[in-house]
Amino acid sequence: MRSTLILTALSCVGLAAAQSNTVPVTGILGNATIVSTNPKGVTYKATLPSIAGKPSGSITGVSSNGTGVAFSVAFSGLPTSGGPFLYHIHDAPVPSNGNCTGTLAHLDPFQRGEQPPCNPALPATCQVGDLAGKYGTIKADPFSATFTDPYASTLKGLGSFFGNRSIVIHFANTTRITCANFTLISNGTTTTTTTSSSAASTTTVVAKTTNATSTVTGVAKTTASNATSTTTGTAKGTNATTTTTGTAKTTGTSTATTSSKPTTFTGGAVAVAASYVTVFGGLMAALML
Repeated sequence: MRSTLILTALSCVGLAAAQSNTVPVTGILGNATIVSTNPKGVTYKATLPSIAGKPSGSITGVSSNGTGVAFSVAFSGLPTSGGPFLYHIHDAPVPSNGNCTGTLAHLDPFQRGEQPPCNPALPATCQVGDLAGKYGTIKADPFSATFTDPYASTLKGLGSFFGNRSIVIHFANTTRITCANFTLISNGTTTTTTTSSSAASTTTVVAKTTNATSTVTGVAKTTASNATSTTTGTAKGTNATTTTTGTAKTTGTSTATTSSKPTTFTGGAVAVAASYVTVFGGLMAALML
C-alpha cells in the first residue's frame, strides 16, 4: 500500500514537471502541432439555439487546403454587460437537456490547462479550443471574425478534431451563456443521385364484332426513369378485324410487358350460342321422323 502511494506521488510530480510553469506555458504533451492532413472542403457548423435573451449566430469551420481550419464567426444579441465575452470549443457536445455545463472543459488535447491565460503571440502554447484567447474576445454586438487556426482539425481520430464537439460563449468571468453542437454540413464532395421509378399502367380495350361483344382487361407494367404510361382505347371491327383508337403518353424509355386475362363473352355472344342450339335441335328432330 505504501509503495503504491509513493509511485502515485512520483507520477503526479512527473506530470507536473512536464508542464512548464514559465511563460509561455507548454502542455504536458508539448505545444499544439499544426495539422496539415485535414480533408479539403469538409465543413462543420455550430448554430446557437434561438432562446429569448440569449445570443444568436453561428461559427463555421472548413479546411480549404488541408492545413488548419478557416473559421467564420457571427454572433449577435449579446448581453449589455458582463463582457468582453469569451468563446471556446469545448471537449464534449451539448447534452440533450441543453445544459452547457455538460460540454465539460475546453478542447485541450495537449493538456495545457487554462492558467495562466493564453498568449495570442504564441498560439501553439494555448489550448486548441481557446479561440477567444488566440484570436480575440467579443467586444462588439453584433460580432464577426474570420481567422485560420492551424491547430484545429476536421480529420476524425485526431485529438484536435472538433466536429463532434461544441462551441460555448461565456461572460468575462467564465460563466456560460449559451452553447451549440458542431454538425457536418459538407463532406467536401458533390454527390449526384439519380432516382429511377417504376410505374404501372392499366390498359383497357373494348372490342366489338358482329358475332359477340368481348371485354379484355390486362395490366401492363412499365419500368422507366420518371415515366408514366397510360393507354386507353376502344376497338371496333367486323369478324375480328379491329381498329384501335386511343391516347398514349410516355415520358422516358420504357419496356412494357402486358398480360391479358382470357376473353369473356357476354351479351350478344350468349344470344348467338342460344340460336345455334335451337337450330341444331330442329335438325335432330327432323332426322328422327
